[in-house]
Amino acid sequence: MANEQTTPTTEQINGQLNILKIYVKDLSIENPGAPAVFQQDKMPAIEMNLRTLSNKLGNDTHEAVLTVTLTFKIEDKVVLLAEIKQAGIFNITGLPEPLLQQVIAIHCPTILLPYAREVISSAIGNAGFPPFYLPPTNFEALYRQQQEALAKQAAEKDKPKKEEEAKK
Repeated sequence: MANEQTTPTTEQINGQLNILKIYVKDLSIENPGAPAVFQQDKMPAIEMNLRTLSNKLGNDTHEAVLTVTLTFKIEDKVVLLAEIKQAGIFNITGLPEPLLQQVIAIHCPTILLPYAREVISSAIGNAGFPPFYLPPTNFEALYRQQQEALAKQAAEKDKPKKEEEAKK
């Protein structure tokens, strides 16, 4: 009994996440529709893309980068393009690898989003457009979708191997 190994439960994990630094890594705004766009009554359609990236900086230190790209179009013409790379340096301790990856993919972008929202809204306003506020984003759902897609890709990749083995 004393030699039994147990897997850690949620109650046994004593992880900690500390924010060391929040900063804008890159900010870009292009206003190719000006000044003609300001003389139109049409509202632009807005396309939004989110991407996350992480870099290990040290033993327990990670950089997380949330990239938000906004493309404003009237018909098929781009009238405004805005992109921010909002980044943070996080110290994360006491977590096993799979849980660490979830924290970096879910919690770090959740922390960065309000900062990106404020900066991009201000930049868009300074470009002459009404402020655009990034909507709340469920990074956990996005992470789960990504994991499901990766599992599906792996299953598709293994499918020919399994079919070949079945023929033998």
